[in-house]
Amino acid sequence: MAKPTFDPGLTQQYTGILRRAINKDGSFNVSRQGTGWRDIHPYLHLISMGWPTFLALVFAAYLAVNTFFAGIYYSLGPGHLQGGDAPHKFDRFLNAFFFSAHTLTTVGYGNIAPGSVSANILAAIEALIGLLGFALATGILFGRFSRPSARIGFSEQALIAPYEGRTSLQFRIVNRRPNALMEMEATVILMLVEGEPGKLKRTFQGLPLERDTVDFLALTWTIVHPIDESSPLFGKTREDLEQKQAEVIVLIKGFDETFSQSVRARYSYRFDEIAWNAKFTPAFDFDETGNMVLNIDKVGSYAPVVPAA
Repeated sequence: MAKPTFDPGLTQQYTGILRRAINKDGSFNVSRQGTGWRDIHPYLHLISMGWPTFLALVFAAYLAVNTFFAGIYYSLGPGHLQGGDAPHKFDRFLNAFFFSAHTLTTVGYGNIAPGSVSANILAAIEALIGLLGFALATGILFGRFSRPSARIGFSEQALIAPYEGRTSLQFRIVNRRPNALMEMEATVILMLVEGEPGKLKRTFQGLPLERDTVDFLALTWTIVHPIDESSPLFGKTREDLEQKQAEVIVLIKGFDETFSQSVRARYSYRFDEIAWNAKFTPAFDFDETGNMVLNIDKVGSYAPVVPAA
């Protein structure tokens, strides 16, 4: 009797055009449409974007705010900024821009000062905006630095490898950062496309592991699913997995000792990312003093299995 299937949240519907369910960077292969401005969360967006984009956005916002206030100061006319008058319009605008920067950052060098009530009111408003804006930017910057995140390295290929007289599905992971990860857990799900023509659907089955937890991820962890009679991979060939659009979905969970919080990572292997009749080669060794040396770049190194003579 076949084991009942389940849906981990990736839907069983199949349209005939199917890419991988999980991208190589661990994100879900889902394109969102129909969202409105109320659905956008600025903090979530700012905390998740890449560092170059974040720094460029902060710099652009800084320039935009100062240019906006410089334009208002300039529009007030000569005499409203003491020490800011100049014979040329562009020079007067530059003086207004730099005064805006001094006011926004509360530096206040004193070489340029408001010279009218309207200029003082505008400077007071800008100073308040500067205090609130930099407090917000500092909080987001701290949030980005303090957010726990896993940097789990996965082998580029999963393997169909020998295992205790039979075969197994194997892949290998490593912690690419020097922090300590503990209480690691692995969940592996096999996704297949099955059914009659015109009634195809995606099915999901959990793959039992030789060991689904380890206490420490100090070296590499080879995660093994034994292929026995109860395995959904039993008797399957390379061609069978290709026909069924097989994808092995991997969920990793661990405890980050540095942040004292749980971290997670996702990955997947498509049918064409599985090497058959191969085994992993060692990724660590010992130096002359007896210390272990881990070569992270070898986490995916493997060699073909030589048939016994």
